[in-house]
Amino acid sequence: MLEKTKNMLTLILLGGFICVLSLTCILKKPQAISYSERRKLAQFPQISIESMQSGQFTQEFERYASDQFPLRDTFLQLNVHYAKDILRKKDINQLYIRTKDAIAMEYPLHKASLQHAAKLWKSIQQRYFTDANHVYYSIIPDKSYFLSDDEYLKLDYAAFFEEMHRQVGDMTYIDILPYLQLTDYYRSDPHWRQEKIIDVAQVLGEHMGVSIAGDYTIEKVDAPFYGSYYARSFGMLKAEDMYYVTNDAMQQYRVYDYQNQREIPIYDPTKAKGKDPYEFYLSGPLSYLTIENPNAQNGRELVVFRDSFASSIAPLLASGYQKVSLLDIRYLPSSMLGSYVDFSDKDVLFLYSTSVLNHSETLK
Repeated sequence: MLEKTKNMLTLILLGGFICVLSLTCILKKPQAISYSERRKLAQFPQISIESMQSGQFTQEFERYASDQFPLRDTFLQLNVHYAKDILRKKDINQLYIRTKDAIAMEYPLHKASLQHAAKLWKSIQQRYFTDANHVYYSIIPDKSYFLSDDEYLKLDYAAFFEEMHRQVGDMTYIDILPYLQLTDYYRSDPHWRQEKIIDVAQVLGEHMGVSIAGDYTIEKVDAPFYGSYYARSFGMLKAEDMYYVTNDAMQQYRVYDYQNQREIPIYDPTKAKGKDPYEFYLSGPLSYLTIENPNAQNGRELVVFRDSFASSIAPLLASGYQKVSLLDIRYLPSSMLGSYVDFSDKDVLFLYSTSVLNHSETLK
């Protein structure tokens, strides 16, 4: 009798729990965006005879129920803790979540991807540049570069750089590796911190024959920084402070966004409070923009082929040039560059992170 009562109570509690969750799911207002996962959430699908007959409604409802499930973030956070603390896994969905930071696993080495990137660079060089152009390249290491080889699975970076140098050929390489360390990057994001890379900008400028300013005021952004890894850690990482550098000369820069035909600020405070706060720097991933510096009267211009890392270092490089053009060939096909940019007598810098080069199918 006691056993029967216990089983009955268990069924009642389980049934009640399921009913409460179901009612909550039905009654609660659906969320449009998951800020923890940095993506849009599925909404209740439209009902029609066609969607019911084809099975489309069922598929879309399953996605809706999964995305709008009550306490979804709590369950995901518990799953992360279980994998890390109970199963003792080093990576969770290819992300190393440590005590104070998170680092994406970059592995394995994709030689074909490096070859594609180098081939594209050389194609651009042959198509648009002359002997009057000084052409440079530099590679930004992702955070896993700084991890112990014995403890973490990561790229063979020696082989990575050797392959890139071999493929690129006669472009001048600028080595910035000695000037970087893990603390120069955000703990919850793959990107480097602007206030930490002033010396990197100066090294690049020195090799390109211009003087880069080093006298800046460091200002704090009025918003906490939640990087892209913060979402995937589900509460295991903390918000960070975000900073930017400025001086009187920088405040006179004129930045133009050719993609949207508008002037934009160097730093956009509204972006710092968005779902990708790194867009605070130069408004994020834009295909073509320029920075004009009226205080540089040396007649020098620089074209930077770039990924998102350049958004924070470009304002520093602009101190040494009258004009800096930023081109992102993930969004602007290289075959169309001649219609937009005059490369005559300009310095050219290919500046890419190891993670983009190792997955260069995005470059076109």
